[in-house]
Amino acid sequence: MSESINTLDELLNDPMIQLVMERDRVRPAELRMLLEKARDRAADDSRIDQPVLPPAHVVARSCLKQWLYR
Repeated sequence: MSESINTLDELLNDPMIQLVMERDRVRPAELRMLLEKARDRAADDSRIDQPVLPPAHVVARSCLKQWLYR
């Protein structure tokens, strides 16, 4: 991955990212939806002390519940 990746599309099209996602059985469309929901929630949330994205272990647990992992 290079320093010049600026967008989610560029990140998801990176061959190394694709390999890792395939290994972890993460679907690009589901990841995109999760990130868009977080972005929309952050835009709606006016509280500064509220974290924009939850910690990785919380995301992983929610992905398991939604069958984003196998």
